[in-house]
Amino acid sequence: MRLSIVTSAVVAALVGFGSTIAIIIAAAQAVGADAAQTSSWVAALCLAMAATSGFLSIRYRMPIITAWSTPGAALIAASAGISIHAAVGAFLLAGGLIMLAGFVKPFGRLIERIPTPIAAAMLAGVLLQFVVGVFQSAQGAPGLVLPLVGIFLVVRLFNPALAVLAVLFVGLGIAFGGGLAQPITSDLTLSTLTFIAPAWDPTALIGLGLPLFVVTMASQNLPGFAVLKASGYEPPSSPILAATGFASIVTAFFGAHTSNLAAISAAICTGPDTHPDPKKRWMVGPFYALSYLAMP
Repeated sequence: MRLSIVTSAVVAALVGFGSTIAIIIAAAQAVGADAAQTSSWVAALCLAMAATSGFLSIRYRMPIITAWSTPGAALIAASAGISIHAAVGAFLLAGGLIMLAGFVKPFGRLIERIPTPIAAAMLAGVLLQFVVGVFQSAQGAPGLVLPLVGIFLVVRLFNPALAVLAVLFVGLGIAFGGGLAQPITSDLTLSTLTFIAPAWDPTALIGLGLPLFVVTMASQNLPGFAVLKASGYEPPSSPILAATGFASIVTAFFGAHTSNLAAISAAICTGPDTHPDPKKRWMVGPFYALSYLAMP
């Protein structure tokens, strides 16, 4: 087994978690979640990522990487006047609609017929913002960003599989050595799941539940399928939507919003650096699942 399978999974989990966790916390605050409910929200999402990524990757022998809906979290964070109980009701509606989409065969066939050039273009659109973001970040912290870019380019010439890992460890060293990393202000404890009873508020169901479903499908699931297709896979759309929709329903009772296919994390886990043989790249899925399982 190649080391890149493990490193790609760990890096993808760290990127997916660290880059958007602040949006999840903002979403929880917007609906009035307390500290225990916010912790439960994050823990339930991590468990959903672990369960769905591990099961789907092993079942279908392809790197099916799942994530939480970042655009959905941004939508929730922008909402106002919705309680956590009404939000849970909206999450249940969105999860049920995703699961229903998995059983609607015309919808599944439509996804599976996405042409490969269009899928590749969607993947490029997802990745472009991160490529441009490197140069934007370099303006604010050139002493951190530029050395990491140089290390990535040099290491990639000799061992592409270790390039991302080298950037990760060197970046951590520079961050801690240069005082850029902030110390942890609270004790490390295990997260717990807190049951939250749903409230069926028509305003929340229509104003949050339906938009959450649409945003998750358009901004997460469709690009996620496109990433897999661009990498040469034929993902089974119906089972994936059914599994992530079911996970969204279960975790909604613990405060979590929707689960869906990943795009950026999936791009990290499906590239040729993960494994030269596409048929063996599915093994990154279980390691990605273990990475998220360790985060709660």
